[in-house]
Amino acid sequence: MRREAMAAVGLAVSLTLLGPAFTAVADPVPAPVAPQGHGVASVDKIVPLTDTRSAVFINSPAMGRVVQVQVLHPAGGGSRPSLYLLDGVSAGAESDFRESTWTQKTDVVQFFADKNVNVVLPVGGTASYYTDWLQPDPTLGINKWETFLADELPPIIDKNFSGNGVNAVAGVSMGAMGAANLVTRHPQLYRGLAAYSGCLDNSNPSSRDSVRGTVAFKGGNPANMWGPDTDPAWTAHDPSVNAEALRGKQIYISTGNGLPGPYEITGDIASTIAVGGPLEAAANLCTQTFQRRLTQLAIPATFTYRNFGTHSWPYWQDELRTSWPVLKSALGV
Repeated sequence: MRREAMAAVGLAVSLTLLGPAFTAVADPVPAPVAPQGHGVASVDKIVPLTDTRSAVFINSPAMGRVVQVQVLHPAGGGSRPSLYLLDGVSAGAESDFRESTWTQKTDVVQFFADKNVNVVLPVGGTASYYTDWLQPDPTLGINKWETFLADELPPIIDKNFSGNGVNAVAGVSMGAMGAANLVTRHPQLYRGLAAYSGCLDNSNPSSRDSVRGTVAFKGGNPANMWGPDTDPAWTAHDPSVNAEALRGKQIYISTGNGLPGPYEITGDIASTIAVGGPLEAAANLCTQTFQRRLTQLAIPATFTYRNFGTHSWPYWQDELRTSWPVLKSALGV
């Protein structure tokens, strides 16, 4: 019970830290442009930010609005695979949703500058878990992120950015759960998964409490996402229960342990440790549980446990680099 209580406290909120904004795209969050429903997504506009970075605004029937994604892409021609890179709980809120937190808080732009891969970065999705909610939320609005990411978006990326149909997905914190659910629910679409500092288990009551806490932290009603505990949506969105779908995928999963590390020697140390320490310690426990599940199923995966590190972006920047050989293999780069 002590370990479960720790997980409930530590993962109650998947925080991301504030950072400088990228201001090349000044569009506000677009208002709804069409009623939510079925249809074919279409490009509203593509705004080149640099030779290798574009902001893509997509009319999403599922979401009932224009959704921005940013794409890092090679300047040259030729087909290439795509890596979908998901945010933590804030999902770009620090820049008023002008860009993802990945491009604000890490050097992901520079890291992928010499790689023949599209990196697709959704903008928005605060506390959404990148899933299809059962119903709209008064605060967080319409969330049909799974439909957008898995059905509507890939054809647009492939058509406009020379995608070859080979995909992988990675995510941090809340986005780690989102990434794992995308792969387990759409195994035909993705060849690889990387999850950094996430909890990939919705079976334990404390884990479910942490999911609810994350949604509530941003003002949402958790019941609007997957309903009460008795709703089968919880099991349908449990990567641990549905782990068999990961067989044959390239998998990388990592976590720290919550103790101060090299990135806690500067800045607001007390605040970073007080918040990021328990969050990462809880993610560590969830990661161990998930590793036992994959071992039980005899599904190979790479697990990395750092003997230090809080729930913070400098470590996730490092983990993206460490996981790149696994993702590279999945993408066939």
